[in-house]
Amino acid sequence: MIGLGTILNVAGILAGGLLGAVFGRFLPQRFQDTLNSACGVCVLFLGIAGAMEGMLTLRDGALVSGGSMLIILSLVLGGLAGELLNIDSAFERFGQWLKIRTGNAKEQRFVEGFVTASLTVCIGAMAVVGAIEDGIFGDWSILATKAVLDLIIVMVMTCSLGKGCLFSAIPVGLVQGLITVLARLIKPVMTDAALANLSLVGSVLIFCVGLNLIWGKKIRVANLLPAILIAVAAAFLPI
Repeated sequence: MIGLGTILNVAGILAGGLLGAVFGRFLPQRFQDTLNSACGVCVLFLGIAGAMEGMLTLRDGALVSGGSMLIILSLVLGGLAGELLNIDSAFERFGQWLKIRTGNAKEQRFVEGFVTASLTVCIGAMAVVGAIEDGIFGDWSILATKAVLDLIIVMVMTCSLGKGCLFSAIPVGLVQGLITVLARLIKPVMTDAALANLSLVGSVLIFCVGLNLIWGKKIRVANLLPAILIAVAAAFLPI
């Protein structure tokens, strides 16, 4: 069944959010603060691992780094585009709308939880590749694996950041669902080089999400999202 992968992924996020909301009620504030820091550290290392995998290669028995210019150009140009579009503000406005519409007006960290969780589970090559495989071949195995990972991530985040994390299921459903529908059009563009670029820059953005989790919102990560598109486009430059 085409689209089953995204359905499973959304279900995994909802399950993680519900479990986190239940457990979070019984946790004192100091436990929630520790979980928030632990989650931030985990997200940092997820980003570092993905970035290092893309930047480091083994050549003649020595580690060689690359991709620095790709990261710089993608983040600079993507940041400029994101600031012009003010994507971060749009994310927060949607989060505020959800907060009111879902009866969570008293939830202080609802918007922060929604934005943070959404960025964590939406960014990455796994979502794109999984949705394309699902759309063309009906192979939902990659997204099923992602669903389990997202369940754990969202559950922990919900314990510390609140019920807003649960609603990260909405952008995941929309983004992966759209990619699944357009899979045959997108697949020729997503070459090995394009996916490698997407994974590298996406991992850097996930690292930025981790920074915000630990030290408060220092980086408007949503405004850096166009960097992913620029990274993909860079794979087709004749250099």
